[in-house]
Amino acid sequence: MKKTFTLAIAAALLGTALSANAQTPPAEGVSPRIDAIRKAGVLRVGVVNNPPWLAQNTTGTGEAWEGSSWMLGKEFAKLLGVKIQPVPVSHETKVPALIANQMDIMIGPLNQNAERAKIIDFVTFSNTSVCMIGLASNPKFTNAKTVEDFNNPDITMAYFSGAGEEPLVKEHFAKAKLRAVTNSGSVAPIEEILAGRSDVAPLNRMLWPNISRKVKGLAVFPKENDCQDSKIFLIDSGMGVGKNQPEYLAWLREVEKRMHPQLVEEERRMTQNLK
Repeated sequence: MKKTFTLAIAAALLGTALSANAQTPPAEGVSPRIDAIRKAGVLRVGVVNNPPWLAQNTTGTGEAWEGSSWMLGKEFAKLLGVKIQPVPVSHETKVPALIANQMDIMIGPLNQNAERAKIIDFVTFSNTSVCMIGLASNPKFTNAKTVEDFNNPDITMAYFSGAGEEPLVKEHFAKAKLRAVTNSGSVAPIEEILAGRSDVAPLNRMLWPNISRKVKGLAVFPKENDCQDSKIFLIDSGMGVGKNQPEYLAWLREVEKRMHPQLVEEERRMTQNLK
């Protein structure tokens, strides 16, 4: 009994030690990037307003940025013993600026795709996906058990013409009656649903909690966890770093792994406030 207890304590201490070591940045001489960051005394992080992960605080009080991206960026800087230094970029310039070494990490985040993976590496910590919305009183919508149920000729699906999900809608719901509409400034073709012209429409999962409070009579698919676990049109998102920095990248990923539960909670908090 005593031996078993001693082994359990030893295993717990070893696990704690391994976890702590995983968070310790590489020693001097191991990672040129980390050496440069320490020498400069700052961690340069690329920032662009991209709620709920990274949102600019314009109230004049508190920190200039908030969200799970900012939380993780601050943790990197703290462990490195340096200050965090925001480097403002645009959605168009964030990847070129990273490649041009104008920052140490783009905390963004960036949607991952094959083209970007050729030129940068990712520290994945979230994803984007869509919910399907429809009228709660419409059995064509509420009777759906799987997302494939929307891919049939009896369903009319609305989507914004020219939006990022357009090619995905056409690919995955080719059998449905597809209704392309012009974006008049709304987050989704909700008017099409409310007017009964369409049975279903895609909506960014991040926006559903707020929409469900503001627009009555709507239902969502999938409904579990308020649609925040949706895998429809799933795209991984993460921070970006330049290629050929294996020690730096491995350390960043270990820190993210430890922080992941906190990042999920912060994303959930920020999502509730999206408009």
